[in-house]
Amino acid sequence: MSLLKLFQHENWRLNYSQKIFLLTTLPLVLAVTAIALVVNNQSRKLAEIEIKALETQLIEAKKIELRNYVTQARNGFYYIYGNAAPDDVEAKQAVANILSAMIYGQEGFFFVLEYDGKAVVHPRQTELINQNLLGLSDSRGTPVVAKLIEVARTGAGYHTYMWPKPSTGEEALMVTYVTGFQSWQWAVGTGVFIDDILATVANARAATEERIRSTFLYIVLIAVAALIGVFITGLWINLRERRLADAKLRALTERILDTQEEERGRVARELHDSISQILIGIRYTLELAKRRVLGGDVKADESIDKGITGLTEAIHEVRRISSDLRPGVLDDLGLGPALKSLIDEFSQRTGIETEFKTVVFRNLLDKDSKIALYRIAQEALTNVERHAEATHVYIEVLGHRSGATMRIEDNGRGISGPKSRSVIGGLGLRNMQERLDQLKGNLRVLSSPDGTTIEASVPLSHMLSVESTASTPAAKPRKSA
Repeated sequence: MSLLKLFQHENWRLNYSQKIFLLTTLPLVLAVTAIALVVNNQSRKLAEIEIKALETQLIEAKKIELRNYVTQARNGFYYIYGNAAPDDVEAKQAVANILSAMIYGQEGFFFVLEYDGKAVVHPRQTELINQNLLGLSDSRGTPVVAKLIEVARTGAGYHTYMWPKPSTGEEALMVTYVTGFQSWQWAVGTGVFIDDILATVANARAATEERIRSTFLYIVLIAVAALIGVFITGLWINLRERRLADAKLRALTERILDTQEEERGRVARELHDSISQILIGIRYTLELAKRRVLGGDVKADESIDKGITGLTEAIHEVRRISSDLRPGVLDDLGLGPALKSLIDEFSQRTGIETEFKTVVFRNLLDKDSKIALYRIAQEALTNVERHAEATHVYIEVLGHRSGATMRIEDNGRGISGPKSRSVIGGLGLRNMQERLDQLKGNLRVLSSPDGTTIEASVPLSHMLSVESTASTPAAKPRKSA
């Protein structure tokens, strides 16, 4: 099973809270990781620069010290060298004796090499005296004597190479300062082992590495603490949101039940106040017609005609109640004619002047959108009739690039409260909002003392193309949305 299939497996599917936690923690983890890497990289670079500077500083101090040693030694026998001829054997021996006695510390000594490679003075390793060392190299292959003589011929300078320590016989890195006595063809110098410097540098590097590890550990601990904090906060928010969602669900259920009971009560009142009264009148009329027929009364036809008229009225009333529950014109002709029929009936019933405007859509609304917009218009007109005290209502339905919008305007007294707000309390407006939330639509309610405007918009995803509608066998041509 591949990794993708493994995560697509039902047991690996993330719920909403887990997705939120992942979206919250993943950027934090990535940011902390990036910060840790940058801090680690920059710390190592800075530490390396500081260690190199420390090493260079210590070695330079050793070099200055060596140069002072050679200068002091030269000043000690310069009165002999300055007055001697190039071939003065006695003077050379006197200087060689002086340099042989100049031993300092456990490892320090002066040496003398003739330009042809012969060792003249080497007090720490006397076995090398009078030997030709011109081809001598250290364990790394670095030329030793030849390089020292080359530096001495040019005047003075430094050379670094591996050399056995007189105290232990182990090789260590040595820095040597050498100067040339050109008239005698001598290379005179002294050196110092810098293994203590290298040890100091190694200790500094180890301490730096330990500090970098500690810093990285602190970053990890801070990140873990932050993740724990995010987890606890997310858990608390999740529990709180669940409680709020449960409360909203209970409130919504109560509103639905209240709405159902209200609708049932309305239908019951309609049946009792209209249909029931009409049917009772028809019954009395038919009973009267029966008595007149049995009695041979010539007015029996009038009673029968009156009963037929009552039945016709009852039929119209049943159609009206049925249309209020679910208008057939909405399914047969579309939203435009259904809204036109609704506002015409509203205008006739209330005497409020109405105006309706729509256009032929390039796209047609789907079933859910038509029902939602129709019910919103129905709810809005009910609110106008009951509360607005308006004299004019304007309804417009239009399509645009983002979908479709229905605008309802009245010149009533407005909704009490702030002059402009998008969500207002009240069962009717909450029902409008919930209908559009199901369609991922948008509801705007703008209210002022000069009137109220309600804009209900549905997204483009609820628009059906004319071609796809026409390709459906059961589709019928429509003139509006």
